[in-house]
Amino acid sequence: MPERPFHVEVLAKLDTDETDAVTLLSERATEHDGVRPLSEHVSLHLRHGGDEGVRHLLAYGDGRGELPHLAGYAHLDVTDVVAGSSAEVAVDPAWRRQGVGQLLVDAVRGETPDGRLRLWAHGESPAASALASAMGFSRMRELLQLRRSLSAPTPVAEIPGGVTVRTFQPGKDDQAWVDLNALIFADHPEQGSLSIDDLHRRLAEPWFDPAGFFLAERDSQLVGYHWTKVHGGEPVVHDHDGHGPHTHDQHGHEPIGEVYVVGVHPSERGSGLGTALILIGLHHLRSAGLLEVMLYVDADNTAAIAAYGRLGFTHWDSDVQFQSPR
Repeated sequence: MPERPFHVEVLAKLDTDETDAVTLLSERATEHDGVRPLSEHVSLHLRHGGDEGVRHLLAYGDGRGELPHLAGYAHLDVTDVVAGSSAEVAVDPAWRRQGVGQLLVDAVRGETPDGRLRLWAHGESPAASALASAMGFSRMRELLQLRRSLSAPTPVAEIPGGVTVRTFQPGKDDQAWVDLNALIFADHPEQGSLSIDDLHRRLAEPWFDPAGFFLAERDSQLVGYHWTKVHGGEPVVHDHDGHGPHTHDQHGHEPIGEVYVVGVHPSERGSGLGTALILIGLHHLRSAGLLEVMLYVDADNTAAIAAYGRLGFTHWDSDVQFQSPR
């Protein structure tokens, strides 16, 4: 078999040109596949300088034009010493079926401290599953995407007695929200580890709108929240407390709402607060003229899936995490 015309560079940081090239590759893959190849966490850190303990692997295709062409990218996080390293891979549609994905996965596995690797495939792609299986990876986690029409009847939210609901105030509620989120999601592999810096990165995103971030309080203490998000569509402008213009990011499709994250303090579980917060968010998204809403939930969270099902959500797609052989 002839040598493949690719080479891989491993970097601790990306410069501006490299970041732009990875972003363009991700956008090309998104337009081609209808799903983003990189998670929000990875995309955020690409735009804001990256994490410590992260390695960027760039696969360049030689021989097309005067300069090498970025054919693929892998993001490797080696910071989790308990579960092992995790990676996400994106391949430019123009360079697929030429071994770029396998080359990157091999390179990523070689960069892990102990050989353990968790590999994400966004949007249950048969090609990604086939590659993972051929390389000896086994399926270990599934993240479901559920959707619901906002044209369907939506019940009125019944807020538990003694609880009030208001919107998030940037600069005032930041630390209290981070603390509550960490408590609620203490056992969640991603959500529970969000820091104040992670929150601020999200607040700086073009899509952020505090009018869609709902906080529940009891006796002036935060006891729950529902953070909504809008994907796609034409840019819209808000002016909240002098924060200037905000635009929703472009995804090449009609705008869709998201139940971005919902959390309820353990003391409020079973009170109906979670359902009430979800319904408040759905009414907000519908009032913004949106026709559909989505959310993500782990496939083994049967209680949450059942609760969302009662509200009209059904399965749309899946993200899969694979584990390397021991």
